Amino acid sequence: MSTRTHLLTGAGSGIGEVLARRLRERGDEVWLLARSDERAGELAEACPGARTLVADLADPAAVEALADRLPRRLDSLVHAGGVVELGTVAELSAAAWVETVTVNLVAPAVLTRLALPALRSARGTVVLVNSGAGLVAKPQWSAYAASKHGLKALADSLRAEESGHGVRVSTIYPGRTATAMQEKVHAQEGKDYDPSQWIDPATVAAAILQALDLPDDAVLTDLSLTPRG
Repeated sequence: MSTRTHLLTGAGSGIGEVLARRLRERGDEVWLLARSDERAGELAEACPGARTLVADLADPAAVEALADRLPRRLDSLVHAGGVVELGTVAELSAAAWVETVTVNLVAPAVLTRLALPALRSARGTVVLVNSGAGLVAKPQWSAYAASKHGLKALADSLRAEESGHGVRVSTIYPGRTATAMQEKVHAQEGKDYDPSQWIDPATVAAAILQALDLPDDAVLTDLSLTPRG
């Protein structure tokens, strides 16, 4: 397989970190989006050979500013970054809603738009790491679930719009996965955290690789993963 070029968000931990490492290990060119210069340095050290771009997903204008800095050809764009803030509708602040929807939905939409010329050139694949919350909204998950339901709508529209340009769009719906975000969720829920109970991030990364490596005659549109047990 020839060397391919990938752009990832959320590569600082969890699923994105594992995926970035796997792509580099097989010799692919990897670009990682970092929220700050300091974070970019950390990502470059953790994933030797990777290139970095700086833009905070919470700031759409900063994402827009990447327009002239993206690779001219992209075999994939993987949206693995995200934030979560639990709380009832009665409790969640406007700031929590704005940050959640901006990071989880608006930023992916903006970054995808900027990357489309490069993706079309390579007949590449967009992978959106969603969540079980993107299919079913449970109590205290309203903001996060709303952002992820929106991400599903983005993926479905994008898939229909870009199929004629050869761009594939895949959505992965992991259940609870043993990441730093999951540890935060457990703290917000007031529960003890045992990572062994949940999906290994490497398992989700393997599913993403399957979507990226699928032969050109098919698209992996939607894939749900749930913890076994």
